[in-house]
Amino acid sequence: MREGPGEVTRLLKKLPEGNADDSARLIDLIYRELRAVAGRCMRRERPNHTLQATVLVHEAYLRLAGEHIDWQSRNHFFTTAARVMRRILLDYAREHNAVKRGKGVSPVTLDESLLVTEDNLDSILILDESLHKLAAVDPAQCRLVELRFFAGLNVEETAQLLCISTATVKREWSHAKAWLARDMRLHATHADGL
Repeated sequence: MREGPGEVTRLLKKLPEGNADDSARLIDLIYRELRAVAGRCMRRERPNHTLQATVLVHEAYLRLAGEHIDWQSRNHFFTTAARVMRRILLDYAREHNAVKRGKGVSPVTLDESLLVTEDNLDSILILDESLHKLAAVDPAQCRLVELRFFAGLNVEETAQLLCISTATVKREWSHAKAWLARDMRLHATHADGL
């Protein structure tokens, strides 16, 4: 029997109490969906990536459970989980980036097929910087990009998670991609001029 989103929210709110039974029940309810998000994130990684989706799920859950966050809803949890998974992958990219920042960087566009490989780690880091700028300008578009691009959710899944229409997702996705492409192009142009 699958519990509704209300049960997930109730258990998330009780997480700081440290009740082992509640924590186990929460993991049962969210693990499959977290694993799906991690799987979509890992599909963007290079084929021989040393980080596995299961490890990504566990690391993300440990970081989320270790924080004292006032979880507002199931949606709040999963959007935060997608963001945390993105951070984990970016931390990994930073650790494994041997190329000096800005050297040999070619402009990158935001599309669903961009893979995180040793050859384009600089581009992923530029994307992360641009996302931080977008978050300052339009946090909702940044969340949408995290869900669509990093978590790999489709339009319908994103609309459901953010409680907006599919038309709004499509429109905001288009605007966010254009904004990010422009910002990343400016960054690459600046890096080439150094």
